[in-house]
Amino acid sequence: MVDDAQDPDTPQARGGAAATIPTTPPGAGRRPLDRRRVLGAAVSFIDEHGIEALTMRRLGNHLGVEGMALYRHVSSREGLLDGVVETVVDELYGDPDVFLEPRHGWQDYLQRLAHGVRRLALAHPAVFPLVATRPPAAPWVRPPLRSLRWLESFLDALTGSGFSDGAAVAAYRAYTGFLLGHLLLEVSARGVPISSHDEEADAASPPAGALDGYPHVRRLEPLLSEDESAAEFEEALEELLERLERILRESRRG
Repeated sequence: MVDDAQDPDTPQARGGAAATIPTTPPGAGRRPLDRRRVLGAAVSFIDEHGIEALTMRRLGNHLGVEGMALYRHVSSREGLLDGVVETVVDELYGDPDVFLEPRHGWQDYLQRLAHGVRRLALAHPAVFPLVATRPPAAPWVRPPLRSLRWLESFLDALTGSGFSDGAAVAAYRAYTGFLLGHLLLEVSARGVPISSHDEEADAASPPAGALDGYPHVRRLEPLLSEDESAAEFEEALEELLERLERILRESRRG
């Protein structure tokens, strides 16, 4: 499953629904269901078929049970989607390169966290728009760091490193905005619809003649088509950390 999600050339990574959605063989669902298994199966289903293909009935088929059996573990499809977001964000806790506290300084903490979130987005490109757009627990909890535990970790790391309360909140806003902007662009470039109103992106070249009258665009199309996502992410992250260093110095002077 993970290999498909990381391969930008597969329909799964592009977020599109497969032409047919196979059911689980008879008897495969005899292992008792629990909420964790249901949510894990939903993440796998979205990775493979895309969010638009997910229904309770299809997920039930995927698990080898009736769709109605899922309602013992999730209240509705909306509740299922909230659980999917929670499940994917919780993967950060299992990332050995991401720390809940700054072991080697706040810059190292933020770099590790940013790369951990990017790994999540690229492992689950069809799920990441949900992480970005589902209503958070409170309006001031900003995706993709949308859990209260990660928000507390972030604020503790920065205030413990000398940021004033106001500077830590400003850093949180800048940091989450940076992650959302870059990662939504990156998964969108892989053909993943960012909202339910978007059609699956078409990565093909423009039709013949479409670039007539745009000589610079036509000349530079090969350069424009190069995938520089990783380098751009790293460069922008470094610039953000330099900006936060200035905020820290100003907060100490204040």
